[in-house]
Amino acid sequence: MNPVYSTYEAKAKFSEVLRLVREGTPVTISYRGDPVAEIRPLAPKPTSVEEHFARLEKRGIVIPAEDPRSPLEPGPPNPGGLARFLADRNA
Repeated sequence: MNPVYSTYEAKAKFSEVLRLVREGTPVTISYRGDPVAEIRPLAPKPTSVEEHFARLEKRGIVIPAEDPRSPLEPGPPNPGGLARFLADRNA
C-alpha cells in the first residue's frame, strides 16, 4: 500500500514525500481522510527512436506497417480535419 499523507503532512514533510517518489514509491495525498491525489515517479523518457515508437505503438497512437518496405499511402480524405484540429488545439 502506498504511504498516505494528509495535505498538511504533505506540505510539512514535502522533502520526505519527494524522497519516497524519487525512490519509486507512489504517495497518496488525502483531504479530510479522502484520497484526492497521487504523486508518482515519471516514466523514464525513451533513449532511442525505436523505444519511442514502441511506446507510441503500445498507446495505440501509431500502427506498424505490415510491410515496412512498402511506400507510404495517403489516408482517406477527412473534410474539415484541419479546422477541427485547430479548434481543438485552441480550446
